[in-house]
Amino acid sequence: MRYRRSIAKGSTYFFTLVTFERKKILSTDDNVAIIREAFAHVAKRRPFATEAAIIMPDHIHCIWTMPEGDADFSTRWRLIKSRFTRGFGRYGEYNNPSRVKKGERAVWQRRFWEHMIQNEKDFQNHVDYIHYNPVKHGLAKSPKDWPYSSFHRYVKDGIYPLDWGGKGDIELPPEIGRE
Repeated sequence: MRYRRSIAKGSTYFFTLVTFERKKILSTDDNVAIIREAFAHVAKRRPFATEAAIIMPDHIHCIWTMPEGDADFSTRWRLIKSRFTRGFGRYGEYNNPSRVKKGERAVWQRRFWEHMIQNEKDFQNHVDYIHYNPVKHGLAKSPKDWPYSSFHRYVKDGIYPLDWGGKGDIELPPEIGRE
């Protein structure tokens, strides 16, 4: 079976990227710094706009807007994943014999989930989903309590009040977000 992706140049996409076997490798400040550096490094060479993002212990959600005339998010993800993997440096405990034989490191799941944003409501639902994710997973009582999130930028820009999502009253359509 051939895997198909929705590709439209210059579009906005929601992504979910998951660590191999959901290992919680993104739960330290050092590893978060490595993934942030990988994002910045790739974005400098192959531009994209990060509209919203969250780094969870075992996955990342983000929304990117691709440049006009460009839809090559797969290469960007490959570069981000490989740059993180090189900087990660603790491969031993994450090696999987079937993948190591092929010269791969078992740090990331091979694929990622993408959804092309359809309209403004779809965009807002996915931004809310991203920012509410640590509350949904029981890692924070409020989005403001999670340090690895674009939520803080949204508060600074006046888009969200600081207490948004802190009362557990956020309800999103069930089809929003994939993990």
